[in-house]
Amino acid sequence: MTADARRLLLVAAVALVDADGRVLLAQRPEGKALAGLWEFPGGKVESGETPEQTIVRELREEIGVETKVDCLAPLTFASHTYDDFHLLMPLFVCRRFWGVPQPLEGQALKWVRPIQMRDYPMPPADLPLVPHLIDLL
Repeated sequence: MTADARRLLLVAAVALVDADGRVLLAQRPEGKALAGLWEFPGGKVESGETPEQTIVRELREEIGVETKVDCLAPLTFASHTYDDFHLLMPLFVCRRFWGVPQPLEGQALKWVRPIQMRDYPMPPADLPLVPHLIDLL
């Protein structure tokens, strides 16, 4: 498949940052593409949603925490070509959220220091986001 024929997939991701400056990573569960790799919480932007609205919805659905669009700060984005689609993924930083993250979709969750993120295998699209977070935090 040529690059021109690949569909564009818009996904939003968030670096949830706790009071100690750690970032929440989620491990992709068995049965999903890229299972076992660690990623930032988020998901596909649905029709009629902004990326920020997607983050608010996904945090509620995936890990049971609440936040508001106003609590999301855009940091950077990833643009990565996979075999059958091209991924465009804005990354937001969120320091204000309510609730304790819970693995509601069978995924493992882990709070890690920014420099430790390099020790966790991640999908190719997520890897270039890590240095931006290390610089910020």
